[in-house]
Amino acid sequence: MNHITVNQALQKLSTTKNPFVEIFTHGTLAVEIYKPHLVDLQEPHTRDEVYIIAQGKGEFQHNDQATHVNKGDFLFVPAGDKHRFFNLSDDFSTWVLFYGPEGGE
Repeated sequence: MNHITVNQALQKLSTTKNPFVEIFTHGTLAVEIYKPHLVDLQEPHTRDEVYIIAQGKGEFQHNDQATHVNKGDFLFVPAGDKHRFFNLSDDFSTWVLFYGPEGGE
């Protein structure tokens, strides 16, 4: 069994200057913790991805729709779709799960 807490993931993140760090991989699954600093600069990804908000709150833009997000919320973004977080609380962080083939399932 693998058990990784949010605090463990954020501790690992604190050792890098990047807003994200890979925490776990298995097969096509790659899990990261992501904590954008003021502005989310990410571009569309080549694989399907899932976000699970680890802590904090904010807003999420997916293509032309925006929604509020809070701790525990689940978001799915197909490969290639434009998306970003904004209006984030200081403690905002999210799990990011990439999976499947390039181009999405």
